[in-house]
Amino acid sequence: MRVLVSAGILFVLYIQIDTNKHYMSVSYMTVDGYKKLENEIDHLESIERPKISQQIADARDKGDLSENAEYDAAKEAQGMMEMKISQLKELFLNARILDESKINTDSVQILTCVTLYNTKTNQEFEYTIVSESEANSKEKKISVSTPIAKGLLGKKVGDIAEIVVPAGALTLEIRKISLAK
Repeated sequence: MRVLVSAGILFVLYIQIDTNKHYMSVSYMTVDGYKKLENEIDHLESIERPKISQQIADARDKGDLSENAEYDAAKEAQGMMEMKISQLKELFLNARILDESKINTDSVQILTCVTLYNTKTNQEFEYTIVSESEANSKEKKISVSTPIAKGLLGKKVGDIAEIVVPAGALTLEIRKISLAK
């Protein structure tokens, strides 16, 4: 067990080891992210899985399986689907819902929206720091594990963050920190 305290939020991480010696990591997410994940698993299991089973049955009815490309494709799709369901279930089982009411906006942390000013390009923009499973560039939600988010964590309004990204170095001034929308 590992205990972390960051900006008044207590995180307790339990690292479990399964029989195959794989490390299961905790994934922090919002209530909405947790519900979306749960709905996606349900959709895959109740709608997509039966569709693929029907495709396999239809292909099987067409005769010789040794030369049946439809059957091979359906079996491959079934394997990919089962792997995806398994991965999502593992993520779901290891998910921890963040209590948004305990988020402090004194410093940048997960579930905060950060208004930034790029000192080199003179542009202002904002990102919301979220868990890896909820990252979405179209919604300007970046994963807490990205270089930009890592460089911003713990910073306060007025601080300057020097962040190295694959495209080069960024110099970002933190202009505003608010709760995620």
